[in-house]
Amino acid sequence: MSPAEEKSLSFPERWPRVSKFALSACAAAVAELVTFPLDLTKTRLQVQGEAAVRRSGAAGGQAVPYRGMLRTAAGIVREEGLRKLWQGATPAVYRHIVYSGVRMVAYEHLRDSVLGRAEDESFPFWKAVVGGMSAGAIGQFFASPTDLVKVQMQMEGKRKLEGKPLRFRGVHHAFVKILSEGGIRGLWAGWVPNVQRAALVNMGDLTTYDSVKHFLLLNTPLVDNSVTHSVASCCSGLVAAVLGTPADVVKTRIMNQPRDKQGRGLLYKSSMDCLIQTVQGEGFLSLYKGFIPTWMRMAPWSLVFWLTYEQIRRICGVSSF
Repeated sequence: MSPAEEKSLSFPERWPRVSKFALSACAAAVAELVTFPLDLTKTRLQVQGEAAVRRSGAAGGQAVPYRGMLRTAAGIVREEGLRKLWQGATPAVYRHIVYSGVRMVAYEHLRDSVLGRAEDESFPFWKAVVGGMSAGAIGQFFASPTDLVKVQMQMEGKRKLEGKPLRFRGVHHAFVKILSEGGIRGLWAGWVPNVQRAALVNMGDLTTYDSVKHFLLLNTPLVDNSVTHSVASCCSGLVAAVLGTPADVVKTRIMNQPRDKQGRGLLYKSSMDCLIQTVQGEGFLSLYKGFIPTWMRMAPWSLVFWLTYEQIRRICGVSSF
């Protein structure tokens, strides 16, 4: 291609991966801000009644009452203020700019160039599973420090009510403090269950959305429009919540636990240790604490994200996902 021809190309044609990264990051930021209060509620529910906390006396020996999703959200508004429903939203948006941008670019590259999609655009389910899990794991690994800050900042309001000093003055201070206390390794605390969760969630989200969408296009009268995108996104949100909630509970607890000067957790030795302690101390269903707000968040998140993403791709002249 000559320099003149290259200059005549649009930005998405000249820089397809950069364009897809930017578009997916924008769509994710919109979806994150709309559904963030449900994520905060889910996080608060997941750390209630931790058996390891009760044994260590870290919470003064008092178990937090289980209030359910609506009562927890109402309690946050009543006790901390309406704005606290968006506490930690800034690092959450940062996280999704990295996470969603990387995972979407990685999945499309794996689907179109590495694993290989058929000429009729069909994509075998097993390949979609491999692509979705791989893309989610890669994206989450890069975004893990921002997720750590998000989880810890979401718990600041609760610490204030318990009479404990606040740990962070803001997002920048949180990054600096975590880095100074635990080093680079401290920024990736909890990355293993984080990546495991992301792989499961994206097996539910990316794999389900891509598979359902193309199944509908190939086997029904539906065309590539908002109706098809909505049906596929609703399915992906439900499957992602079912697969991802147990890993999300483990991830949240590991990230929120107190740490020593070397950055080592004081409650859990590893994600497997956290899983075992949680099941032994609280029962198997404790792995699905926060499932309703997780699902109620993932469903609208998925809907908002995929509809926004598909539309801005169309407006910017990028082919449909």
